[in-house]
Amino acid sequence: MIVGTAGHVDHGKTALIRRLTGIDTDRLKEEKARGLTIEPGFAYPEVADGIELGFVDVPGHVRFLHHMLAGSAGVDTALLVVAADDGVMPQTVEHLQILTLLGLDRGLVALTKVDRVDADRRRRVRGEVAALLEDSPLAAAPIVEVSSHTGEGVEALRDRLWTLAARQPEAPARGHFRLAVDRVFSKAGAGLVVTGTAFAGRVQAGDRVRLEPAGITARVRSLRRQHREGEWAQQGDRVALNLAGADVSHEVMRRGDWVVAEALETPPLRRLDVQLQLLDDAPPLKHWSPVQVHLGVGRYNGRVSLLEGQRLAPGERMLGQLVLEAPVHACLGDRCVVRDPAAGITLGGGTVLEGDPPRRGQRRPERLAWLAALAECAAAVPLDPTPALREGLRGRPGGIDLHALARNANVEVAALAEAVSALGGETLTTAQATRSFSAEAIAALQARLLDTVTANHEREPSMLGTERARLLRQAMPELPEATGRQLLERLLAGGMLEAHGPFVARPGHRATLGEEDEALWQRLEPRIAAARYQPPRVRDLAASEGLDEGRIREVLTACARLGRLYQVRRDHFYPAGTVAEMAAVAQSLEREHGRIRAAAFRDRLGTGRKLAIHILEFFDKVGFTRRIGDERVLRHTDMWQ
Repeated sequence: MIVGTAGHVDHGKTALIRRLTGIDTDRLKEEKARGLTIEPGFAYPEVADGIELGFVDVPGHVRFLHHMLAGSAGVDTALLVVAADDGVMPQTVEHLQILTLLGLDRGLVALTKVDRVDADRRRRVRGEVAALLEDSPLAAAPIVEVSSHTGEGVEALRDRLWTLAARQPEAPARGHFRLAVDRVFSKAGAGLVVTGTAFAGRVQAGDRVRLEPAGITARVRSLRRQHREGEWAQQGDRVALNLAGADVSHEVMRRGDWVVAEALETPPLRRLDVQLQLLDDAPPLKHWSPVQVHLGVGRYNGRVSLLEGQRLAPGERMLGQLVLEAPVHACLGDRCVVRDPAAGITLGGGTVLEGDPPRRGQRRPERLAWLAALAECAAAVPLDPTPALREGLRGRPGGIDLHALARNANVEVAALAEAVSALGGETLTTAQATRSFSAEAIAALQARLLDTVTANHEREPSMLGTERARLLRQAMPELPEATGRQLLERLLAGGMLEAHGPFVARPGHRATLGEEDEALWQRLEPRIAAARYQPPRVRDLAASEGLDEGRIREVLTACARLGRLYQVRRDHFYPAGTVAEMAAVAQSLEREHGRIRAAAFRDRLGTGRKLAIHILEFFDKVGFTRRIGDERVLRHTDMWQ
């Protein structure tokens, strides 16, 4: 159990931790000289076998609020400290608001310095604290009166804390390992060491990890958990990692960075869709306002884009997007605190829903419905992806990208696929993608494929069918090609489509020319046949017909697909019979000379040398001949028989 202190400056947080544990959490010379906590401090007292307890002592001065926020990352139990002589003060209120925004709902209140006040003052301050907590998640937190000076109540507070630690159930480590880094330092003989609280997963010595947002890979040389040597650590632990790697150095890591499992391939994020919550006493938040965002241990400047309006009123919620100036690491369910950088006040908080959102369609109803479903997932304890899967199956015709959702939610793809199956959906898996669909979505996608093939038959009757890759681009451009091919293969296997080499067609489709194309071909065919070995060029045919070259080439190319012509060069089309005659000439030359020479072939056809070489190169291309130096031999003598 990790306990984080909170409360106004000089209310005795550090002194109380020292009295409870015997450990001074102020480690900096400046802190000791000023008697003021500046950086978060840590204490790990000996409790009992099998019980682990750690304290994070945060500064209470408003100037060091960002350090308080950093120290609160990953804390699971709050110790709110209120001095009996001062009572509830501004930072008492703000710290409680921050704890609420971070989702802490478990803790105690220490009413300190009770030796300085009388019984009546104690009662009045207890009432102030109770009123403050009334509408907060800590409303039921016990209030313990203590004095770090005399020791009054310290044992009772210790008993409560130790009992809470003993009763806290061990939460199973969920997802891939994630650690929010709050300290980075070099240790002689060891190298780089980073410390922080594990947000998720499990890590052990020897594991490969990645440093975010730098993207550098490292190895865990050794580790400590709760300030003790260990072989492993997991979600909820205070962890120190000794990292090794060719690119690992103090220069590439800083407070606010993350250490994550190598398998968690999250890109650096500059845009985060979030569920925003404004505090009751905060000023209204306008669209595109500048904000300071505290996420994990990091602090980032940026702007807030409101997705459901132009203004967020105090105490209200709204879906929004944080547009940050620096890259961050985040997953579904992470909590952040949003502050006004100019006024220096806390405005509210947010729950991360999705990183790297689409740039377009951010406010479309289907997009907002997806974000609302993600918010429902994040509100569950532990996080439950079922609402997002249900919404995705219902409202996403293109299916759910399970790899993207698994990365965002830090869960395994296999677990998501199992949940999809329980919801009646189906998951299609390829080497490149894993997507889940409802039965209705799959039927609709296959109908799009069939309709596209039918439309292409009507538009391009001379085609044997539609080439597979082109069909997928036409019918379902939003899907990975490999997923589309799976759906296409089902239609082929079911007889709804037929394959003709690289083409697919509706059963019974036969390639033919349209009425206008057939009429044009009937006019062109005699001229091409009459010219024999030197057919007219496309431009000459176009001029004689008064048509565009492209129109003539389109019809001749269609005839080539139907087997009426062969396209030897771009502008040279030969009837099939003429090609057979030229092939016979090549055969006779080989019988006579053992080789086919270009000059002899030219002389037999009566063409120019250039055209004769084009014809021979065509024969090479289709596999009728094989070139050897400047001569050729036959490969398939029966090709045009």
